[in-house]
Amino acid sequence: METVLAEALLSKCADSGALLAAVCGPGGALSAEQAEALRFLLELRGGEGLAREAALGRCLPALLGDGGEATEEERRRVVRAAGGALRRCACLCGAPLAEQLAREALAAAGAQGRGRRGVEAVVEVLSAVAASLEEPVLLREAVEAALGLLWGRGGEEEWEAAQVAGRLLAALGRNAAALGLVWEGLMQPPPQAPQRARRALLALCALSDAVLPKDGAGPTPSLDARRCRGFWEAVQEGLTARDALDRKRARYLLKRAVDASSQGLLLGDCPGAQEPEGSGPYLFWWCTGKNDQLTQFWEDYILILEILEGNQIHVMKPVLPKLNSLYEHALSEQKDCWVYHPSWHMCIYKRMFESENKTLAKDAVVHFLEIWQTKCLPTSPGFSEFVIGPLMDALSESSLYNRSPGQNIGTCPPLGLKLQAFLATFFTNLPAEEKCTFLLKFIQKMSNRHWCAVPILFFSMALAHIPPYRALDVAGLLALRDVLQCTMITHQILLRGAAQCYLLQAAIHLTDIEKVSLSDISNLIVCLRPEESLSRGTTLWRKLCNWLCVNDMHFRKPLNCSLPPDKTRLSVYVQFLLEDYLKTPVAGLTENCLLPDWSDAKLIAIMILLAADVEDMKNEYRGNVRTEWVELKSLLNPLLDVLLKLGTNPYISTQKSDKSLQLLLKLLQTCSRKQSTLQIDGITTFLQTTFMSATESILHFFLRRLTAHELNTISDLQRCDLYLGVLLEIASFSSVNGWRKGPFVCSFISSLINASLCNLQEMSDEKDIKLGKQIQKAVSIASLSKVCEIIDQKPDLQFLPSVNALKTAISCIQLDLKKPSCMEKSSSPEEPAPNQGWGKIVARFIHDQWACLNFVLNNQSFSKELNMEQFLHSDEKCLQILQSALEAMTVLPSDHVLPVFHCMKILVPKLLESSESVCIQAFDLAWKIIFSLSNTQLIFWPNLKAFVQFVFDPQVLAVAAKNASQAYLKIKEIMFQIIEMSSTRTGVFNVLISYCCHSWIFPTSCDTNAAENAFSNASNYNELLIEACLFGTVFRRDQRLIQEVSAFVENLGDECAANVVTESMNRDDHYVRICAIKFLCLLDESNTLHKEFIEDFVMKLLDKGEFMLKSKSHYYVNSLQHRIINRLWQTLLVLFPKLHKDILTSIVDRILQAGHRNNQASVKYLIEWNIILILHKFPQFLQKFWDCFNHGEDQLKTSICTFLAVLSHFDIILQNAPEKTPALKKALVVVLQWCFHHNFSVRLYALIALKKIWGMCKVSFVNDFEALAPVIECSLNQAESMHGSGNAKKNWQRIQKHFFFDNFHPLKDYCLETIFFTLPRLSEIAEEEWISLSKFKAFTDLPLSSTFPCSNSCTALLDLKPSDWCQQDRGLNSSESSNEREWTDVQKKIIPWKDSTPDLDLELVFQDRASKLCKSNSKLIVVASLLDKPTNLGGLCRTCEIFGVSALIVGSIHYINDKQFQYLSVSAEQWLSLLEVKPFQLVDYLEQKKIEGYTIIGVEQTAKSCDLTEYSFPEKSLLLLGNEHEGIPANLIQQLDTCVEIPQQGVIRSLNVHVSGALLIWEYTRQQILKEKESR
Repeated sequence: METVLAEALLSKCADSGALLAAVCGPGGALSAEQAEALRFLLELRGGEGLAREAALGRCLPALLGDGGEATEEERRRVVRAAGGALRRCACLCGAPLAEQLAREALAAAGAQGRGRRGVEAVVEVLSAVAASLEEPVLLREAVEAALGLLWGRGGEEEWEAAQVAGRLLAALGRNAAALGLVWEGLMQPPPQAPQRARRALLALCALSDAVLPKDGAGPTPSLDARRCRGFWEAVQEGLTARDALDRKRARYLLKRAVDASSQGLLLGDCPGAQEPEGSGPYLFWWCTGKNDQLTQFWEDYILILEILEGNQIHVMKPVLPKLNSLYEHALSEQKDCWVYHPSWHMCIYKRMFESENKTLAKDAVVHFLEIWQTKCLPTSPGFSEFVIGPLMDALSESSLYNRSPGQNIGTCPPLGLKLQAFLATFFTNLPAEEKCTFLLKFIQKMSNRHWCAVPILFFSMALAHIPPYRALDVAGLLALRDVLQCTMITHQILLRGAAQCYLLQAAIHLTDIEKVSLSDISNLIVCLRPEESLSRGTTLWRKLCNWLCVNDMHFRKPLNCSLPPDKTRLSVYVQFLLEDYLKTPVAGLTENCLLPDWSDAKLIAIMILLAADVEDMKNEYRGNVRTEWVELKSLLNPLLDVLLKLGTNPYISTQKSDKSLQLLLKLLQTCSRKQSTLQIDGITTFLQTTFMSATESILHFFLRRLTAHELNTISDLQRCDLYLGVLLEIASFSSVNGWRKGPFVCSFISSLINASLCNLQEMSDEKDIKLGKQIQKAVSIASLSKVCEIIDQKPDLQFLPSVNALKTAISCIQLDLKKPSCMEKSSSPEEPAPNQGWGKIVARFIHDQWACLNFVLNNQSFSKELNMEQFLHSDEKCLQILQSALEAMTVLPSDHVLPVFHCMKILVPKLLESSESVCIQAFDLAWKIIFSLSNTQLIFWPNLKAFVQFVFDPQVLAVAAKNASQAYLKIKEIMFQIIEMSSTRTGVFNVLISYCCHSWIFPTSCDTNAAENAFSNASNYNELLIEACLFGTVFRRDQRLIQEVSAFVENLGDECAANVVTESMNRDDHYVRICAIKFLCLLDESNTLHKEFIEDFVMKLLDKGEFMLKSKSHYYVNSLQHRIINRLWQTLLVLFPKLHKDILTSIVDRILQAGHRNNQASVKYLIEWNIILILHKFPQFLQKFWDCFNHGEDQLKTSICTFLAVLSHFDIILQNAPEKTPALKKALVVVLQWCFHHNFSVRLYALIALKKIWGMCKVSFVNDFEALAPVIECSLNQAESMHGSGNAKKNWQRIQKHFFFDNFHPLKDYCLETIFFTLPRLSEIAEEEWISLSKFKAFTDLPLSSTFPCSNSCTALLDLKPSDWCQQDRGLNSSESSNEREWTDVQKKIIPWKDSTPDLDLELVFQDRASKLCKSNSKLIVVASLLDKPTNLGGLCRTCEIFGVSALIVGSIHYINDKQFQYLSVSAEQWLSLLEVKPFQLVDYLEQKKIEGYTIIGVEQTAKSCDLTEYSFPEKSLLLLGNEHEGIPANLIQQLDTCVEIPQQGVIRSLNVHVSGALLIWEYTRQQILKEKESR
């Protein structure tokens, strides 16, 4: 009609101008309606004049104008309509008008700010005229403008790129001349263009019709994208993009290209772009002769990509074999080259690596690593880049290194082993010219990011396992050094040390020794930490020495060093290092310099010792046993010369003396061996003997420097530390060479003490406070502190007269360090300003002062003066010191309070009764310090240990408990705070429990009263032991991973040097329980104190268990509550041998009552074991056990299997019984009644017990049951052959093979290993609960009890694997009515049905619908009125509609309005006859259906049910489905004509009700289809 009206209007108006004015108005902006009318008019009437006038006078101004105040919607309509009009005008007028319009649009684009509307208008104009443009220059300008908008050079939004790609590029693509220019611009994007891949894919999709052939019609495009390498690179980049839309676009392009190729839409065979160097397969190629093979490959490839979008591993796993088939197609027949470019495989892996599903990512990594072992893939340059890039990025995820299910703790994670094998294979197969480059890039990638401890460890292991090859030059060693320096930032010291060990092994195996010098090697070695990895005496040290020894003459020779014929290159290099090190400038210019950096001294010390050990190794090879060490002596001579001159030559420069002493200290610290076996170390002895000759000179130098006021600047405090450090080392090795070798050492100690005390006294009296004096004061007190430390190591020095003077002075002199009122200006630009760090100096001074005081307090018994003996007997003096300690703790930094804690350990026990409030204040303040400390090994742990020793001192605990004072409460409060802290700081509880247990059971005093007081603390603070026995946190996955990998490293033993060097701190959480259990095992039940403690402890354990079961915590398998209850019963089992009859009499009822609870399987085994042991030891408790079977079914419903399992070990129970026959009779009577129980699991347990007891009766010739003998034998025989091959027989066989009934012996297996490792493992409790016997032996703070069995010599139980049978005894319910009991052949699960009021109106509506939907001939009715879950009803509704069920009966029509129902039914309720029958109406309804001729069929497992595979459904069948929970109620079972059972193979005896219904509906439909076919 619109066309007719328009034609009529045009026939009456010949003037085009008037017509244009009539349609568009007199002028100005066009409205949306006007623009649409103009477009319609131009389509009906041609004419260049009208078209030109409309385009230039109306459309172009409307598009390029600002649009006025029009809304976005109106503006969009105007732009679209005007653009359509312009397109028509360009067609009518041709290229001239199109070019004029294009110039106007380009000029407008360059002139305006290009807002969103402006861009849209320009794009619309250019899109309208693009197909008509011919002028080359204008075409290029239009293309450049389009590409400029696409790439967003000015930072435009993504919207602009979408506008260009969606409209302008598609239009330009229709212009053959412009298409080439567009393609060139797409393939060469600007380097700085944002989101290049995304925008390129956007453009390619817009141009796909122009650059890719279509399904048949139309000419072949002039440009074929398949022949361009850039196109395929863009597609591959899109396939691995993180944005789902980019991946979708890339898949679309790939599909288009493959479809076009498979349909033969090409000029011939189609090769894609080759590798840049011209070798290797094309990125994409096609051959008509291999069309089927190529099509199959790409279909599989695209299928994998599409499935990956689901991110679901259960969907992806079946497709992984297709990934294997891709490799089969991708390799040539000889398997020596790639047919398809391997980068396509990398796209799939990269996509999987970046998946959000970590399981999928891990499977992809494993698949990639394994494929190299199974397929022997040929190498490709792209693979190396892929390994260094995406693969290493994926392997940086720590969670990938978890153990596989069933793998033992302490073994290497599977991914770690696969990574080792892959890297070794991949590196071996690389061409020789690529190996060095690949390895360098691999190591550099390790240093370019921060790695967690676990990935860097396994990367280092993989490097170390590469077969030896000379690949690393200087750059490689520098990269390894960067890895050591930059990636060792982790708190996991053991893992960090292990990684360092493997990195050094990698350097040994992979270094090209001819391209590196010893200087390069030493620069790498110095980065290793001796306290974590490279320590002398370890296996790693010996490997390094052997490598240096073998390759000594092959290292690159330094240019400035000549090699004498009788010396090794290593010794010459070390000698050069040492001589250069000891060279110093003129003395006068360096007197006030800072202490030199320690790195040079560390490097030279390591290299000297390496050279010495290499010399020793060479002598061993030659068979020479030398003790002269000629090369070592020559190396040490320059250092020894300097040391010998220190005491006599005052003109030696400060820098030279500092360097020589630094090197001496590092040598003495590094030379000590750290190894498991003690051996005589000749080199260490030689070093000590050599330096002993310079001891007198060194000590002379120290005495002058420390006491003659020569140290008076802040930097001199570092020199003081250096001197005192050397002094301590000299003191330690002097014990080997003898303290009494000469009188000078003792004389030095005395002189240092006297001079330091004199300096302190003089400076305390001076009123003029100067910086130099205060520094000397700090030096003096530091000297005395170090002397005190030495005297503690050498008790013989206690008897020096000066030591007594030291004790007297320290106890009497009040010392403080005052800040100088006038700070002198620093004399050296390197010297720190005096006012900087003054607080640290004061803190150090106070620390040293308390260290001296601690020495005095600990050694008062050595004092020869009476006033010193009475020093601590004065409460007033002790209180004064304690108050000073409180003040010191408030001002000292946390890392300086250790000596204060040590002093309080002596003071608090003496003052707790008289000054309790001050002691409590000390507890509080000390705990705040501990709580604030960071968890670092050097600060936190020593302070925590000292804190525990003074707060939980046995005397402190005894006094606090005796008075039941506030201190008692405060100690308990701190105790629980420590336990709480242990949940976040592993190992905190270990310190507390270890100290307490050791001090309680092994008191330091031999006095009997003191020992009793110490053990009384165990009773007063038994909450600590209870918490320890039940302790164990549920770790996060990352925490558990760290523990598992640490266990793996520890299991490597001495093979990994980190295990030898790193100090074991017993911080495993298992050690808390181990310590407590060992403590309990060491108790002597004959000791009255121990006996009373055990009784109280057991009572409180039982109270704890009962309290936990009353809590609202979830008690599911492996929950925290389950684990705690399991630990509780393990503890009770350990204590059983120590329980007397009187205590058992009071708790046996509670233990039996615990068996009545609904326990997890592991807890049941422990309770049963406890009951068996009690009855075995005290048969008089048997009557209490028999009483357990007399409880009502309500109480026995979850426990009867527990007591029947106890009876399965009745032979053990009766071993000590005086009269066995009555007990056997009673057992038979009890067991027989349960053999006929309706619950299948109960019957199984009863039959197991009956088999055991009847066997005992036959052995004992009990004849009182002759009448029952046939019945019992028949029952047992029937059990052995029950139900043919069904589930019943399988379960009977399984339960008989279960470890608790087949292998377990309650007496012989009673040991620590069974209780804490074997039983938890077999009961399938979480692996974190397994404590191996090796851990009990490894924890040496407490010894193992000699009386408690540790393991069983018979390993039958230990060798078993977990059984697939689990205890099932939830079958009884006392709420059954009497008429329901008659139906004992059905499964009984009763939950009351809550009926609802029927909605008659809604019911009538669906009854009416039912009468109209008679589309099926089926006469099957499905009754689901008992179902109450919308999800099951929705799925069932869908199934019924699909198979043409005549009617579905539901309990309420309102279910169809539920969203879950509708989601699963997918509108099936609209095409299925639905009727509502309330549950209470079912009886009448079923009766009516019976009258109508229907067979009522119930879906239920019963003893008399028919097998579904053998049942023939009548045509008129009514299927009754039971409730999800209760099944079919007993009142409806009477209405059933038959019950049908679905055969099952598994242990679980219940299917989902919807699944069950669907199986029966299909079986009915199948049978009816067969009947119809037969009738034809």
